[in-house]
Amino acid sequence: MFRKKPKKEPYNKEEQKPVIRSSICTGEKVAGFKDLRTGKFTEVMLIRNDKDMEEFLEKYDIPAEELKKEW
Repeated sequence: MFRKKPKKEPYNKEEQKPVIRSSICTGEKVAGFKDLRTGKFTEVMLIRNDKDMEEFLEKYDIPAEELKKEW
């Protein structure tokens, strides 16, 4: 089974930062973007495994070291 390469999508790097939100209780991880002015988090996708993480990073052209984790 072949997985389609995700289409690259832009995000506003001057107003948003990529973030992984992780639940302390359940361990559930959600990828999204945090508005730098308001702090509002916009959920993009659920991260269930390493492939989901790779897909998120590739889709938005984010270097792994730039991704921050929040609890």
